[in-house]
Amino acid sequence: MPHRVFLLSPARSSGRRCDLLLAPDSASDLARRLRGGGAPIGEVMAFLSSLYFRGKLAYAERFASRADGGVFVITPDRGLVAPGTHIGATDLRAFARVPIDCAEPRYVAPLRDHALALRARLPARAEVVLLGSIATPKYVDVLLAAFGRSLHFPRDFVGRGDMSRGGLLLRAARAGVELAYGPVAGTERRGVRAARIETLFPTGR
Repeated sequence: MPHRVFLLSPARSSGRRCDLLLAPDSASDLARRLRGGGAPIGEVMAFLSSLYFRGKLAYAERFASRADGGVFVITPDRGLVAPGTHIGATDLRAFARVPIDCAEPRYVAPLRDHALALRARLPARAEVVLLGSIATPKYVDVLLAAFGRSLHFPRDFVGRGDMSRGGLLLRAARAGVELAYGPVAGTERRGVRAARIETLFPTGR
């Protein structure tokens, strides 16, 4: 089995669920921890995006190689961080101020630097799997420049929306069945509607 690292695209740091976390009178356990000593970014992102990020995190933690951390979250302004990294309310507000855009140096520079540093310490034949959209350049352009043909993605992502991808990843993690990957470079990034998850993971599997 090849050495495999997963990069998780982040949840959007805005919207109703983010407002709930950042409200000064929010009584939820996660909101209180954000206002205090902080909470793991993986937990925060899972709350913000619900099924999609929760599926990405569960899948990556199930199948990642343990050396070199194995799992990293892409952030708007600080490159790649481990999902256990604690962030606070101030950090979450800072995320919202930086667009995830290839024209935004506050996003691109730290992501590029961290990706190059990760590539330098990985084995030559390691696979870096992006659990995120490959249909837009916002992740792919920066990561391809660092990882080249080592950058992969789950083939079954093509033709699926975010919720379908999240459900697929959760089902695969629970079944202990790893998805097939392909290199991002040279791949058709959009496709026809994908097969239903139930056909890939029948009930009871």
